[in-house]
Amino acid sequence: MVQKMSSEIPISVAIITKNEEERLPACLKSVSFADEVVVVDSGSVDETLDVARSFGAKIFIEEWRGFSDQKQFAVNQCNNVWVLILDADERIPEATANIIKREIASDEQMISAYSFRRKNYFHGKWIKHCGWWPDRIVRLVNRKKGGFDGRRVHESWLTEGRVEELDASIEHVSFQNYSELVAKMENYSNLAAAEMFEQGIRANPFTPILHGIWMFIRTYILEKGIFDGFDGFMISAMNAGGSFMKYAKLREKQIEH
Repeated sequence: MVQKMSSEIPISVAIITKNEEERLPACLKSVSFADEVVVVDSGSVDETLDVARSFGAKIFIEEWRGFSDQKQFAVNQCNNVWVLILDADERIPEATANIIKREIASDEQMISAYSFRRKNYFHGKWIKHCGWWPDRIVRLVNRKKGGFDGRRVHESWLTEGRVEELDASIEHVSFQNYSELVAKMENYSNLAAAEMFEQGIRANPFTPILHGIWMFIRTYILEKGIFDGFDGFMISAMNAGGSFMKYAKLREKQIEH
């Protein structure tokens, strides 16, 4: 069951899920300090909901709305003003939990959100390059002072006040193998291409090639992916492939319309 934290100011956790029975338990265990955990599921066919129930989470079933809108829906179901927004593959280390409790207890009125560094792991190894570190991201928010930006992919929280950068990390275990890396590249390139097309962005025949080449150079050389071994090469190659496919699919949509 979820146990209350010692802070006088309560905190909620908002998590969106679909078929996360393997990764969700570690996530929920890491937020046992929270007063409330809200899980919004978009049609799991595994044991995800049973896992959520076993940890005492409040469960909502909601058809998939897109990343921004789904996460916003989850935040809206929370009863507390302060909400920690997590993915099922993210964990809060004990040291970070202590910092969260301390910051919330301080009740600093000028701060509307907090950002964290995110430690991204692949094959059990912390990836320190490829643009994967420090990967600072807003995760703890005052839900009354902001909201998600509505983007289909790479969504972000837009706050009305100050964002405090915490000296604390969130652990992220996004990919277990190369197949998952490829699947995410395929999914995100579809979403990004659709979003760009709606925004009126257009691509010529050379755009996918140039963007793909530049992304590999950026990730592998400029962001030092070369120091992450073969995984660094694969991440760089997938980033390049994702950039290439994003613009290739945009070009395809132009031709179809």
